[in-house]
Amino acid sequence: MTTPMVEIRPFTNEHVTIRSTKPFAEAKARLESLVPRIDDGIFTLLRYGEADRALRELEASANLSIFSFRDHGALLAIVGQKRRSIQYDIGNPLTASKMTRHQLSAGIYAPIRVLLREDGGGSAFEYDRPVSVFGQFDDPQVDAVAQQLDQDLRTALEAAAA
Repeated sequence: MTTPMVEIRPFTNEHVTIRSTKPFAEAKARLESLVPRIDDGIFTLLRYGEADRALRELEASANLSIFSFRDHGALLAIVGQKRRSIQYDIGNPLTASKMTRHQLSAGIYAPIRVLLREDGGGSAFEYDRPVSVFGQFDDPQVDAVAQQLDQDLRTALEAAAA
């Protein structure tokens, strides 16, 4: 039996909270109108070896997409609470490929996880900054892409919160 090698490295992370006076439902609707769901047909094209066609379609699509979402607030019913909170995976397959071609481990954070939650009478978006989570790989090519992702994500979330 072999013994696995385990490596643990600490890194500094920056967490962002963008608060809004918009009610939860309004912030959710605004985010989902600004950031479309990803076209799952892209993954079908890739499964069938149509990488060139998938690339053309991705280049023509939005710079950010919602890959998936989970109703995290519904989980709290298990403990008798009722809260409104949605966890989104937001990103862009081209952006991810521009990072993971240099550092495959960057795939841990692509797409970025964003939480929309109730915040008193308003709402709040929370996420870990792409420049900080991808910065742990100490790769200038990954850092450059993460900078753009950081700007795109913040712009979209601030617009949804406004």
